[in-house]
Formats: sequence, C-alpha cells, structure tokens
Amino acid sequence: KNKHSKIISIIDNIIPHEKRPGDRWLGGYWVKSVDGFVVMSKSVLNDLDTFDKSKPKLFCPHPLYDHFGEILPKSVARQSLSLNTDGKYILFFGFIRVYKGLDLLLNAMADERIRSMNIKLLVAGEFYTNSKPYFDILKQENLTESVVMTGDFISDSDVAKYFNACDIVVQPYKDATQSGVTQIAYHFNKPMITTNVGGLAEIVPDGKVGYVVEPEINEIADAIIKFYKEEKEIEFSANVKIEKEKYSWERMTETIDKLLLETKT
Repeated sequence: KNKHSKIISIIDNIIPHEKRPGDRWLGGYWVKSVDGFVVMSKSVLNDLDTFDKSKPKLFCPHPLYDHFGEILPKSVARQSLSLNTDGKYILFFGFIRVYKGLDLLLNAMADERIRSMNIKLLVAGEFYTNSKPYFDILKQENLTESVVMTGDFISDSDVAKYFNACDIVVQPYKDATQSGVTQIAYHFNKPMITTNVGGLAEIVPDGKVGYVVEPEINEIADAIIKFYKEEKEIEFSANVKIEKEKYSWERMTETIDKLLLETKT
C-alpha cells in the first residue's frame, strides 16, 4: 500500500496436494498481491503460469536444511534409538499424510525378498491423517517386527539421530512439488529413493545419488533390494557430497536479488 515496497513470494507449491474448496481463489488472490516469485521446483513454475504469465518468476531449488545437527557414525545414532547397530535400516521421515505414500512403502516392505534380507523401516513422523489404515497394513502383512513406527512429532534436536541411523531415505510420494526431506538427506550425505512425481526427480539424479521410481509398490521394493544387493551406499553417499554443493543458501539469496531487479524494470 505504500506504493514502493516490493513483495517477493517464495513458493513451495501454489496448488495444494490435498485439495479443498476455495484453493484456486485463494491462490489467485495471493498471486495478485505480490510482485514476483521464487519457486523451488520447475513443476511449480508451470503451475504458477496458470495463474499469471506476466509477473517475474525464477526457479531456485530448495536450499539445504543444514541446521539439524552434525553427521555422526551410524552406530552412535542407532544406539541412541535402541536399534541394532549392525542392521539394515531405511527411513521414511516427516508428517504422515495421504499423498506421501507411506502405504506404498509399507506394502513394499511385505515383499519376500525384503523380508529375507532382514531390512527394517524407520517411520519417523507424526500422523496428519487417520493412522488406522497404516497399522492395518502392519497387522495384515505381519510387519510389526520389520517396521519401527514412532507416530510422534520429531523435534529438531532428534532429527539427526534418524538420518544418521539409516542407510537410505525413501520418499514414496504419490504427489509432490519438492520436499525439504530431500535437502535434509543431502545434509547428512544419505542416498535417496524417490518417486517420479512433481519436482522430486529434478534434484535426485537417478543412479547417481539414489533411484527415481514410479509410485508403485513393486518399483519401490525393487529399488530397495537393488540398493542393498549392489552395495551402492558408499558410491551414492560420495556422489551426494558432490551434488549437494548446488543447493546453497547463497544461491537462494542471489536469486531473490536478481528477481528484485526484474520487478523494478
């Protein structure tokens, strides 16, 4: 209203994953209220075009979440969580919502090949949806010994424990734009398995820092098995250390500065 301040919006997603009446109107109202946009995935860049094609917009990938603690040996992290220090552990991290596909991952854990390799799943996050369907899968597939389910919010001080404890992070999302979980995994030098939805595949080079698969139970299971059978952890972790250099906070601030200049032209 003061006629001179510029408002820049950093957008995770302009179209909600879980749609509700009025979303489109509220999105349009927001877009009209700002002068320019930084989007953190190319899929959101395309979504934003359906609201406005004239205002300046730039893409900058989500910077690293590097404030959750230091990298520690697996054995130390596992002891702090009362886990077997010699086991195989994969991690699902974050709020549990329908679009994040935990049901796909739980069903993948029922694969007899995964059972035979004694792979365990850590589910670290709070339920933002009805938990019963997930616990029904655990019961129906006899997974109670294979899945460690916290069901609680993970405080910032405990995030490092879970990432340091795992071998690989799995994001079986059914829908997404980008994910901060990916950037936490990058900070802790962890390989990833992610699904080919939204912008997730943009920052997880397939076969380099992990695997990109379709959001299907069998494909998720195949990727988990391939990771362990081909002993990819050391190779992928080394590549993660190189790849994560792209995701600096300096790059984000430079993008905002550049966008600000564009709003003045």
